[in-house]
Amino acid sequence: MPGTDGATAEPANTGAGADLPARRGPDALRSMLLGSARAGARIVAVGERGVVLLSDDEGASFRQARAVPVRATLTAVSFADGRHGWAVGHDGVIVATADGGETWTLQRRDTTVDQPLFSVLFTDANTGWACGLWSLLLRTTDGGKTWRTVNLPVPEGAKRADRNLYRLFADAKGGLHIAAERGTVLTSADAGASWRYLDTGYRGSLWAGAALDDGTLVVAGLRGNLRRSTDGGRSWQAVETGVRSSITDLVADGKRLQATALDGITLDSNDGGASFTHAQRDDRMALTTLVAGRDGAVVFGRGGPAGGR
Repeated sequence: MPGTDGATAEPANTGAGADLPARRGPDALRSMLLGSARAGARIVAVGERGVVLLSDDEGASFRQARAVPVRATLTAVSFADGRHGWAVGHDGVIVATADGGETWTLQRRDTTVDQPLFSVLFTDANTGWACGLWSLLLRTTDGGKTWRTVNLPVPEGAKRADRNLYRLFADAKGGLHIAAERGTVLTSADAGASWRYLDTGYRGSLWAGAALDDGTLVVAGLRGNLRRSTDGGRSWQAVETGVRSSITDLVADGKRLQATALDGITLDSNDGGASFTHAQRDDRMALTTLVAGRDGAVVFGRGGPAGGR
């Protein structure tokens, strides 16, 4: 059953119940960070209490964004170019920036239901997606001025679409993918007009996903489990990562694939995800997200920026 856009646009909730702005202060640099992205040469990371951190020196130092209108936890961030970006999080919030992350404005907030957003992806400055709890999938075609609910098909054998959607990612041919719970990957080959479910053979939650330049798809999640497909998702192979800590993020750069995991673990692959090496920090700080850097990955975790790998 194809997914279709809902009929009602969802504007930002900016009434009396609107969230407080993020508090500025030195403790922001020690905040738990959950999502990160590149805005041109800049690195942007987002996390608890609406914290947004910026680095213009490849992660050597960070400073706090000047203005963020929410204090809700932000879980993910995506940039269409060096200036235009979006972050999503708890309370269903979506905030946007037009100056590379220095200042942000509220586009959406919904506290009528408990449906946090876990991931956001913009394929250009107008077209974007956000996903979250209980099969919540939102789409915009006007840079976030309006967001519309996408009604996903019901999985085979289920009564309704109610799966948690954790990570949006795209491949080089424009295909869209979502790593989800129960070992499921949702995929669309027609710019989101229709979606279908792929079975990876795993039954746990998939928290991360990435596509390599050659079309290889890689998804990962609980207890170090990672699945890889070289045929567009028709079949999946389990890859031994050598770790049993849950994998929280994946980034692809050419044939290289890098990942973060809980317990201070980073993973690295130079063969398109067919095999991995791993390292562990002495402090075992839970690592949550990373971006590819000039000299390796810049990683983040429960205690803020965690340096390079």
